[in-house]
Amino acid sequence: QTQVTESGGGLVQAGDSLRLSCTISGRTLPPTVTAWFRQAPGKEREFVAAISRSGAVIYYGDAVRGRFTISRDNAKSAVDLQMNSLIPEDTAVYLCAAGPQFSRAPNDFDYWGQGTQVTVPS
Repeated sequence: QTQVTESGGGLVQAGDSLRLSCTISGRTLPPTVTAWFRQAPGKEREFVAAISRSGAVIYYGDAVRGRFTISRDNAKSAVDLQMNSLIPEDTAVYLCAAGPQFSRAPNDFDYWGQGTQVTVPS
């Protein structure tokens, strides 16, 4: 069955960078769409970024546009999220998801990882 695994989270200071990685196993092709969401305590799950199977089509959430970059890494069969200029508002569990079409709604995605914690103290 499809399994989604995130890695790369940690505790960093404001202004620092982190690179998250999402690997998806158990299927013959990459998902049509791979996306990153984040969820802070007491908050709804928030769309961060999404990328097509080929990597040619990319979308970003308003809060991260210009600071985060999503990409496909063919050598690792992974989708990465480069996060620069991190701020305390970026603190959340970051989750990777696979789905059949582009969407900013978490319910439209079929497979999810466990998440990786990113903490940026104020």
